[in-house]
Amino acid sequence: MSDICIIGTGYVGLVSGACFADLGNNVVCLDIDHEKVARLNRGEMPIFEPGLEEIVARNKVAGRLSFTVDYREAIPDRDFVFIAVDTPPGSAGEANLGSVQAAVASLAPHLKGRTIVVDKSTVPVGTGDLVNNLIETYQKHDVEAHVVSNPEFLREGSAVFDFLNPDRVVLGSDDEQAKQDVAFLYRSFKCPKIFTDLRTAEMIKYASNAFLATRVSFINEIADMCEKLGADVTEVSRGMGLDNRIGVGFLSAGLGWGGSCFRKDVMALEHMGAVNGTHPQLLRAVMEINRDMRRSIVRKLRNQLGELRGLTICVLGLAFKPNTDDVRDAPALEVIRLLVAEGAVVNAYDPKAMHRAAAEIDSINFANTAYEALKEADAAILCTEWNEFREIDWEHAGTLMKQRVLLDGRNVYDPTEMSEIGFSYIGVGRGGYNDSPLRQNS
Repeated sequence: MSDICIIGTGYVGLVSGACFADLGNNVVCLDIDHEKVARLNRGEMPIFEPGLEEIVARNKVAGRLSFTVDYREAIPDRDFVFIAVDTPPGSAGEANLGSVQAAVASLAPHLKGRTIVVDKSTVPVGTGDLVNNLIETYQKHDVEAHVVSNPEFLREGSAVFDFLNPDRVVLGSDDEQAKQDVAFLYRSFKCPKIFTDLRTAEMIKYASNAFLATRVSFINEIADMCEKLGADVTEVSRGMGLDNRIGVGFLSAGLGWGGSCFRKDVMALEHMGAVNGTHPQLLRAVMEINRDMRRSIVRKLRNQLGELRGLTICVLGLAFKPNTDDVRDAPALEVIRLLVAEGAVVNAYDPKAMHRAAAEIDSINFANTAYEALKEADAAILCTEWNEFREIDWEHAGTLMKQRVLLDGRNVYDPTEMSEIGFSYIGVGRGGYNDSPLRQNS
């Protein structure tokens, strides 16, 4: 059993802290947001993540998990201090390390004895060296501190499962014993453990996310070709994915990637490459294709309906992916902004993310159900593939709408079935299904 402090209670920090506690460790989670800590101490979750609330509650009752805003309480005599704070993009795309630097400056004076400081945040290559230097600058006691890079690979919506069932654990440090000590925290996980240096570990995280983003942008570029050439990208993806050299992951065409990770990590990696004398053209293309997918949705809708001013458009799904309430860089929000700019009236519904979307966009109508959002709509756009939306009775929904137009941004529905009930179906990369006649309801 180890004594652990997690600095930051966002998706990564809160999930990591709760799961480490569930593995039998004593964990204190620290955050400078007093209101968030107060909510956590009351048992209220600041984020929606399947399974997280139950794990937090169980370990609070067991006395293994607590929350504080006080560095003096959280840091001394801990075996491990994990830094899991945000690293948002700066003005030039670089990762903003302000929160990391502030965390280290605040924790270092309270370090005592031997402590391992673990970078869990996604940070640029070289940040581990910076953390080492900051600890030396701000420490007030004679301490033995070692820095280890242990990047996270958690997917929102399945973060608890991912933490407890990792594909690999990456550990980077210049101190071999420190790496072994952090590896001991993951001793029950039957997965490969990669021991490397600080900078390589930091690069593994960026390269992994950039590659996944590239796969999504690649299949979306293929989808655009499929539309022009009359092929179906869903079958193309299936045919590609059955090749063991390729695999099926991240080959679903749609509105592109969103969330807090891919955009900022691809931007940060592109920035690192550019300022260090490389020419990251591929990464730039990956970002450009992703932007174009969102814009193409509005173009497709305009091609079907003509001018959008005054028309009512239903947007189904606001979170950037299912099973989360996170709307950071969500494709739906950009699509909505584009629709509003064209004069459309937008009705929107999401099972979990409307409260967060309302803080970002105030010029739309939020509905209580999918059917309420569809009422009197001239078209519907599926932006997030929640299971709830897979069960919509579109025969009934069609009677509520002014025009039976569906833009399936995630290729969830069967084009033939939608056409048979009178919908003009528009998918992503599904050539041959995009010219169904419109049918207005009487």
